[in-house]
Amino acid sequence: MKISIVTTTYNSVATIRNTVESVAAQVFDGEVEYIVIDGGSTDGTLEVLARYADVVDVLVSEPDRGLYDAMNKGIQLATGDVVGILNSDDFYTSDDVLATIADEFKRKGVDAVFGDIHFVNPNDLNKCVRYYSSRVFTPNALRFGFMPAHPSFYVCRECYRRYGCYDLAYRIASDYDLMVRFFYRYKITYSYIKKDMVTMRTGGLSTKNLRNRFLITTEDVKACRKYGLYTNWLLMSFKYFYKVFEIRF
Repeated sequence: MKISIVTTTYNSVATIRNTVESVAAQVFDGEVEYIVIDGGSTDGTLEVLARYADVVDVLVSEPDRGLYDAMNKGIQLATGDVVGILNSDDFYTSDDVLATIADEFKRKGVDAVFGDIHFVNPNDLNKCVRYYSSRVFTPNALRFGFMPAHPSFYVCRECYRRYGCYDLAYRIASDYDLMVRFFYRYKITYSYIKKDMVTMRTGGLSTKNLRNRFLITTEDVKACRKYGLYTNWLLMSFKYFYKVFEIRF
């Protein structure tokens, strides 16, 4: 099996080394294609990436229309059987993540595989501040704001060809729109793995401030209604109560 990993970067010099080295450390007997799409960094990110020419198979650096546009560029360049996204401030939690994902695809014959992730303090990467489990996910749970942990989501490249990539009409919730489209609208098959796959630093775009939380909830509701899945603001708010349990766990 060939797995394509897409990382998007923009002035990510402080974190990109961790990301790339976690890809290089994967113990996997299949083929890995590592694609990095850079938005025209000027802070030294490209110089760091140049040191990993033996790890990065494809590097594109040019202006883009934002994060989701960069992801789409990477997906369109991918040639693997399966595609996953690894953000430039995230890294694999262990060296057997890709091997575990490939084994699950082979055993289950599904369209998508996903697992768990955890968040850490940017100043202390060993300190877990929140654990996000995808265990509770079902397509119907999308109406309540629950989706698989996006950094742990790996899907057959054919699904992108058939059902489309990230919709640039969304500012912050295109990944949610994609999940509703794939799982609810087109009913792709999936398998959950009880494994912590990715370590994420806190401070992501969707939780940066109250304004962004308002925007992401609005866009999540829009995505559900777009594909005929009924929801509203009250139902979507359940995910914020659930996060309290994630933090305690």
